[in-house]
Amino acid sequence: MQRKGTILTIAALSVLILAGCGSQASGQTGNGKYAAKQELNWTEPSELASSDLAQATDTLSFTVLQNTQEGLYRLDSKGTPANALATSTKITNGGKTYTFKLRKDAKWSNGQPVTAKDFVYSWQRTLAPKTASQDAFYLYQVENAEAVNQGKKPLSALGIKAHGDYKLTVQLTKPVLYFKKLLAWPLFYPLNQKAVDQYGKRYGTSSANTVYNGPYRLSKWNGTGKSWTLAKNPTYWDKQSVHLDKINVAVTESTTTSYNLYNAKKTDETLLSGQQIKNNSNSQDFVKRLPTGSQRLDLNENKVAALKNADVRKALSLAIDRHQLVTDVLQDGSVAAKGYVPAGMGNNPKTGEAFNQEAATATGTSYDLKQAKALLAKGLGKKPLDLTLSVSDTDTSKQTAEFVQSSLEKLPNVKITIKTVPYVQLINQQNNGNYELTLANWQSVFADPINFLDVFESNSSYNTGHWKNSQYDKLLAAAENQDGNQPSKRWAKLVQAEKILMNDQGTIPLFQTAKSQLLRNNVKGIIYNPAGVPYDFKTTYIAK
Repeated sequence: MQRKGTILTIAALSVLILAGCGSQASGQTGNGKYAAKQELNWTEPSELASSDLAQATDTLSFTVLQNTQEGLYRLDSKGTPANALATSTKITNGGKTYTFKLRKDAKWSNGQPVTAKDFVYSWQRTLAPKTASQDAFYLYQVENAEAVNQGKKPLSALGIKAHGDYKLTVQLTKPVLYFKKLLAWPLFYPLNQKAVDQYGKRYGTSSANTVYNGPYRLSKWNGTGKSWTLAKNPTYWDKQSVHLDKINVAVTESTTTSYNLYNAKKTDETLLSGQQIKNNSNSQDFVKRLPTGSQRLDLNENKVAALKNADVRKALSLAIDRHQLVTDVLQDGSVAAKGYVPAGMGNNPKTGEAFNQEAATATGTSYDLKQAKALLAKGLGKKPLDLTLSVSDTDTSKQTAEFVQSSLEKLPNVKITIKTVPYVQLINQQNNGNYELTLANWQSVFADPINFLDVFESNSSYNTGHWKNSQYDKLLAAAENQDGNQPSKRWAKLVQAEKILMNDQGTIPLFQTAKSQLLRNNVKGIIYNPAGVPYDFKTTYIAK
């Protein structure tokens, strides 16, 4: 992927803490505040894909990594990076050199100490061409990272160095104002080389083939199972702040299943959809969340020649009534898309206008069946268009797919076949470009429009539909490399790029995904981050 050393001016990640959070300083469960049994039962709508930070690409995998591993920082209750493995940080050389001192009491679950060399090894491994990490580009602001990732320079050239066991330096290509926030994201965590060498390709594919240095250890996960456990890690350096003994996770693709389990008191949390939300909106356990995640319809131009035609792409988009989808079908609080970048991803530095408002186009997410038919006729004439729509087996995906199918089949000579596969299998198919149409999700890592827009750069590893636009690429390159210290100029280029993407219909945005849930009110201390890895359970506890 072509990256030029990303420079972003980002809005602070907003972090929401559920009411009644406990103090991180208290690790006692017998002081009258904590229930005797510190065990949380949780549900997820999809299977766990990976516990290897270099291979993870989905939100659930990063959530597990955040809770089982530890980096230089963790985000605190206000979204500010707080020391974790780092005990101090010195920034010099005009913001391009970071020197970290590391704590000496951190250990891996195999008993080895966590050292500066573990960070060097992890970053080198992620960037190594043979690792083929889709997220490697996030490290491109580190000196020589792009050349290393492209095989043009050796791993040793990467701008991260260990000076003994507990001192680490990182050299950047240019100042990056949000770099500490990235360091709190699991991609930048260390790895234990002994374990990776021992397990080889099996590393991160099951709980037994992974080692941990975070608050919890992953257990009872065989790589494909629909349940696993996060058990308190006895070797974690800050174990006194971890209250839960275990978190039992069950995969329930249907909210009907998880809702029934919740009502039967077999789980402490459930996502809600449709009528469930209406029935529970006044409950003391009801929690409404709107993360900066969205769902879109991706079109694979390499698989279907007709999708190279912009009129055909626009016709498909105009045939979908997004407001009807979220209001009448999903009924879960999701919001119809105004464009590709959702709400909550930043505001104009001069006017304060939200990005998704300012960058909205007249037709990018509009519904106009008459115009859709006209554009399809212009692009295809009377030729048939027979497409397969690949989706995951979750409730929301299936509901969305059926609505998209019925919408598109209102166009003349269009036939849509839905192909439903398990979530992890779908991710693999999408990563390999093995689809014609697919429902794709994207959750931001940090709150800035670039974190969505760079998905559709021509050479992005995530641009599996192969839409390309040279002007779009130039705008993003300039925003990332030339205008990092000129927020208004940078903002204008990002707005222009979004409009190009939408006016050419490089993808078809559908909605910003809501995550309404029931969470028992005696579950306290969950840190929720709507713009990054959502759940941090380190300080979670069960109250009396």
